Amino acid sequence: MNILILSWRGPGHPNAGGAEQVTLEHAKGWVKAGHEVTLFTSNYVGAKSEETDGGVKIKRSGDQFFGVKLRAALWYLVGKHPKFDLIVDEFHGIPFFTPLYTRARKLALIHEVAGEVWKYNPWPKPFNLIPAFSGTFFEHWIFRIFYRKIPFMTVSNSTRNDLVGWGVKKENITVIQNGIKLFLPKKLPPKESKSTAMYLGAISLDKGTFDAVRAFGEIERKDDTWQYWLVGFGTKEHVDKLKKLSTDLGISEKVKFWGYVTDRKKFELLALAHILINPSVHEGWSLVNIEANSVGTPVIGYNVHGLRDSVKPEKTGILVQKGNFHAIAEESLKLMREKERYERLQNNAKKWSKKFTWEKARRESLELIESL
Repeated sequence: MNILILSWRGPGHPNAGGAEQVTLEHAKGWVKAGHEVTLFTSNYVGAKSEETDGGVKIKRSGDQFFGVKLRAALWYLVGKHPKFDLIVDEFHGIPFFTPLYTRARKLALIHEVAGEVWKYNPWPKPFNLIPAFSGTFFEHWIFRIFYRKIPFMTVSNSTRNDLVGWGVKKENITVIQNGIKLFLPKKLPPKESKSTAMYLGAISLDKGTFDAVRAFGEIERKDDTWQYWLVGFGTKEHVDKLKKLSTDLGISEKVKFWGYVTDRKKFELLALAHILINPSVHEGWSLVNIEANSVGTPVIGYNVHGLRDSVKPEKTGILVQKGNFHAIAEESLKLMREKERYERLQNNAKKWSKKFTWEKARRESLELIESL
């Protein structure tokens, strides 16, 4: 089968995250099973317009927001390419609207229904109100009008429930939980000598990074023996705002901004940290939670979509009310005081993480695409 995947970001993109990793892992599995896969995605500075990764043919054109969608449609309609048997139309707020220009078999791939995430867009005020209102208003109509009868593949029960709420039939939705790609040393290192709270992910507004720093400040106010890490890529403007906040809270000397790190370094830091703080406002699954669990690091985060799927309260971590960074701080302090409870969560977290492998996820997605 010849498969075309349309995604706003691809391998190597500076803003690529867990969703892009998931797409590539499934694509590689399909290639290994004998299918041909082309990934059409956005371009970025320094990128090759065409290359191959794990047998997946990658074609880049257009910017990540609207340009890639227009270029994909034009390339499909008038460009030179083989006939595709299946088109995977990947959602990230806005899909590729493939029902408008092709009758080929389709699979909609979605990690999360954006919903309120539209309100956390990075546009400057007051222009940020444009996507905040238009995205929130039009998103559910896109599902109902264009994708109601198209099969969906998603990563969590939370996203499935959102899709059902917006008119997609439950029987048209297949949930395939993500695997994890491990970069572990033969023997895990001991935790840091100082209690260490870590944030890992995109340094952006919707990921709750301001609440992460505020939680660090609350911890420091009650116990000044901790240290704090923020790991991930973000714009200079957003990082500077977080640094200013840490200065205002009097914790700038305790907060280390690691920026982007390699996968190997990421797992090293996760293994050294005591707690992963995840104050994201909305997720599809949140792969970082399982990655943290794999090295025995419990997660403390908000009780929101995605996190309530990947975190098992009082087993692999702790969930608190959304927006309550005070509770994140309090639970972090409490957990570090209760050694027996902490070790129980560590052991459960390691066991939980072993349930998620790419071999299993690829096998399930392969069965899905071959059944369409």
